[in-house]
Amino acid sequence: MGEKTNVMRVLEQKKVNYKSYYYTGDGTLSGVEVAALLGQNPKRVFKTLVTVGKSKKNYVFVIPVDQELNLKKAAAAVGEKSVEMVKAKELLPLTGYVHGGCSPIGMKKVFPTVVHCTVREFETIFFSAGKIGCQVEVGLEGLRRVMDCLVEDIV
Repeated sequence: MGEKTNVMRVLEQKKVNYKSYYYTGDGTLSGVEVAALLGQNPKRVFKTLVTVGKSKKNYVFVIPVDQELNLKKAAAAVGEKSVEMVKAKELLPLTGYVHGGCSPIGMKKVFPTVVHCTVREFETIFFSAGKIGCQVEVGLEGLRRVMDCLVEDIV
């Protein structure tokens, strides 16, 4: 068992059931490769993407690892004219997480968050526990107990 992350502490504080999974990786693995290491369908393993809107506000999108964010749908979901990905070097100071270990839970600030609608197809989904090499498995209702999030078609 690996060390407990801030994501796990937040989940425990809110009494959300979760499972944690550890794998060996250095941040160069793709999300699909992480899903394979976990023995999971890549449609059930989600990645966390951080964007900035035309208004200069930040937004978080959580989508299956085998999908690409549709920037137009993403912008529409949050009421922006457009959004673009935050540069990798800006991720750590903005969120407290590094590329490959970014979680929608426990960021430095709370940003509006949208989870792709396929989350409803699964009892639980997997996403980063806030550290490369560590994932958590949580249901949508558990996720909603720790954060406000919209569920939209954003891919």
